[in-house]
Amino acid sequence: MKKQIRNAAALLLLAVACRQPAQQSALNGVNKFSDATLRKIYTLQDERKTQELLAFLERPETMYRREAVLAFGSVQDSTAVPALAAALKDPEPEVRKGSAYALGQIGSASAEPALMEAYNQEQNIPVRAEILEAWGKCASQNGLDMISRYTAQPQMEAAQAWALYRAGQRKLNYTGAITKAAALLTSGQEEARLGAAHFLGRTAKLDPSPAKAQVFKVVQQDPSANVRMAAALALGKMTDTVGLAPVVNAVLRKDPDYRVRINAVRPLYQLPYEAVQASAWNTLLDKHPLVALSAAEYLTAKAPATESARLLEAANVQKDWRVRATLFGAALASAGQKQPVVQQIQERFASAKNPYEKAALLTALSKDAAQYPFIEQQTFGAPHPAISTAGMEALAAIRGQKNFDTSAAGVFNSIFQKAIQSGDVAMVGIAAGAIRNPDLNLKNAYADRSFLTQARDKLTLPRDIETYLELQKTLDYLEGKTSAPTPATPFSHPINWTTVNKLQKNQKARLMTSKGEITFELLVEDAPGSVANFVELLEQGFFNGKNYHRVVPNFVAQGGCPRGDGWGSSDYAIRSEFADLNYLEGYVGMASAGKDTESCQWFITHSPTPHLDGKYTIFARVIKGMDVVHQLNIGDRIEKVELIK
Repeated sequence: MKKQIRNAAALLLLAVACRQPAQQSALNGVNKFSDATLRKIYTLQDERKTQELLAFLERPETMYRREAVLAFGSVQDSTAVPALAAALKDPEPEVRKGSAYALGQIGSASAEPALMEAYNQEQNIPVRAEILEAWGKCASQNGLDMISRYTAQPQMEAAQAWALYRAGQRKLNYTGAITKAAALLTSGQEEARLGAAHFLGRTAKLDPSPAKAQVFKVVQQDPSANVRMAAALALGKMTDTVGLAPVVNAVLRKDPDYRVRINAVRPLYQLPYEAVQASAWNTLLDKHPLVALSAAEYLTAKAPATESARLLEAANVQKDWRVRATLFGAALASAGQKQPVVQQIQERFASAKNPYEKAALLTALSKDAAQYPFIEQQTFGAPHPAISTAGMEALAAIRGQKNFDTSAAGVFNSIFQKAIQSGDVAMVGIAAGAIRNPDLNLKNAYADRSFLTQARDKLTLPRDIETYLELQKTLDYLEGKTSAPTPATPFSHPINWTTVNKLQKNQKARLMTSKGEITFELLVEDAPGSVANFVELLEQGFFNGKNYHRVVPNFVAQGGCPRGDGWGSSDYAIRSEFADLNYLEGYVGMASAGKDTESCQWFITHSPTPHLDGKYTIFARVIKGMDVVHQLNIGDRIEKVELIK
């Protein structure tokens, strides 16, 4: 992981923790792409031309070899593994480091022997750290066990922790790794504790209970909010819950960082309601609306029917519309007499001016299956895509309920077909997903499936790729196909070098939002195609007046959708650009429906999100206005975006 280096001593000790962009200095122009050969390398990366890129590994210039090996972090062609493995022996450290990163991005187990050998021979600390993390990305069970048994020197502890985290994505046996992660939680290096905490908190199907004592201590005492956040995620995965309730209650009550409090809501789901009831209701009063929202979602899932009146009362006094709508849904789900609650929700719906609030209220109404006629009416007559999209999701949720009244199955079959035939990309995609839900058993519900193929054939690629994929998956499911190739995204939008070459390497952009100003530094030297696309769109005024349509507590705030519901795109797609960077707080990434499908939507992270690393393009970072980012909510407007001259 990469962090900004302050001095030479820090470089030696914390090179693996270097988590800020390691941009090159410009050569003779405003950024490094004044060099025509670098433009050529990035163009070949953009065009995914492996053989032409491999030729640059033979160049005498260190800069070109380095940029060529790094290009494979985006190309991710396994046929390049032998050449990249050979480049681990390059005489220049930065080429070896870039080769390790690219091999990790490819993630092939075939690269593990070369990485193991290189690790044993490498003397340069930053390169050795990169090799160890890449080894984790490619690890076999034997390799993971070796990493877990390794006793690292202090300057390598962070690399070891992140190697464990990366190996955590490979579905291995993590018994030994848990023991090592527990030990790393006591490291004097913040990055080591952070990597270990994320390994324990984010590795699928891993029970961190053996590290309970260390996690309890870290989540309550670590000086780093980032480490406490990750440790709180680990609390939510423990099966050994003895002593958990007092720790969680204390964190929810005392931690000064709202993001830690959000993550501390998750462990509540592991505990008896009676043990955390008071804490959950107190958290509902948290001064930060996203913490309160997390508490409301917990109460929706766990509050017993006896709390219905209290939930309704809390909804009616709640000022934040997202929290209020969530509590209305909770009250409706648990109410014995549902009609009075339904009436209040419908009255709110009628008076609401905010389309996102209306959307949330339709979601609340889905807690009563009998409300599907009202939801259907609002969905197909909605004046804003956010409403129709939420309405379609609500109808799909009702149909998926375990106690669904099967006498209405035919009505819902017709609703889904109507949605497919509407041509609205969101309704089409959501309905297609519902039709292939195996729990609904709809394989024989449609004697004539031509409406699905007709809807698919009306879509425009790459603009409608997400909906296309949903439809194709449904057709494959209905035809009994277990898998089908994903269509290649047409290469239609090459890097605009004219735009790139007018930008300074540290070019700034200003976002004026309804909550305040945010300043980005555009990482033109790391993601030239994505930055050029962003600049072209802002110069057209494309983002002006758009909304943040998605805000996930302590994850991201996302905007740039022309529809305002997350299903919108441009008429083209750009290529993914995966530089050797990591998602920290305030990093800006391109949203996508898969590799090479990015267009106009982007997100800002609330905190470190390592599960996005190397999967979503990083093209900017917030350098001013993070206080504004932390206040953003769904529906907030992007008033204007402009370059700072």
